[in-house]
Amino acid sequence: MGSKIYVGGLPYSTTEQQLSDLFAVHGAVASSRIITDKFTGQSRGFGFVEMSSDSEAQAAVAALNGTELGGRTLTVNEARPQEPRTGGGGGGGRGGDRY
Repeated sequence: MGSKIYVGGLPYSTTEQQLSDLFAVHGAVASSRIITDKFTGQSRGFGFVEMSSDSEAQAAVAALNGTELGGRTLTVNEARPQEPRTGGGGGGGRGGDRY
């Protein structure tokens, strides 16, 4: 298990400091990050925490997965590598010939 942890189900008002404090009880937190919408800046309700060691990360996952924060149930597990994104976009074309 890596030391990077996915945390889902966060209340939208949660700050990165609060997220870090939540995990600090289980070991040294190297970083915490809440993912926000790039247009509005609003929290998307999930984030990532990086712990200093794998054993601390495992302890935090075991202790916090399924617990409640601000009335919402947290999903806490090992972060998976980001999937490569397929190139979307393009579009804009109109079918048929233009005369």
